Amino acid sequence: MEIGTIVFWVVIVVVVVYAINIYNHLVRIKHNVAKAWSNIDVLLKQRHDEIPKLVETCKQYMKFEKETLEKVMQARNQVSSARQSQDMAGLGTAEGMLRMGLGNLFAVAEAYPDLKANETFQHLQTRISTLESAIADRREFYNESVNINNTRIEQFPDIIIARLLNFTARDLLEFDAAEIKDVNLKKLFSE
Repeated sequence: MEIGTIVFWVVIVVVVVYAINIYNHLVRIKHNVAKAWSNIDVLLKQRHDEIPKLVETCKQYMKFEKETLEKVMQARNQVSSARQSQDMAGLGTAEGMLRMGLGNLFAVAEAYPDLKANETFQHLQTRISTLESAIADRREFYNESVNINNTRIEQFPDIIIARLLNFTARDLLEFDAAEIKDVNLKKLFSE
């Protein structure tokens, strides 16, 4: 066998092994994104199940706050719909509305001492707040996984394998601008 033939086959083997390595790494990243989304999905489902309990508890005390309770339930339904379709933009907007609604609900609850003292309300408020924190943590992990995925499939030589094998970019989970702006406490407490 000629030395040129040996070099040719060595180069081919190296290229194939390198391509396999890139493919395996892209698959691992894709599964990390899916795992990160599953973590968020579980928490969203748990919170989805807790909100009706909270609203029912509040209904017993908050006779004149029907609009606040309805907004929370509407936002909950929008989050559920966006979550099921994995619409990250819609989920971010719906999450912003839900968080604002829950914030308003908890602020309005301050005017009802009996409600604030209710053990079920306190438990649900703590549970939902804990879930909110966990969702924020998981969202950070999800967005980091998506960022790694999107960066890798755009880098050379990974882009070649990614395009050949249909690896796609994923959307970040971003919350509505209202979610991150400062809260006007004066307005909340003057109503």
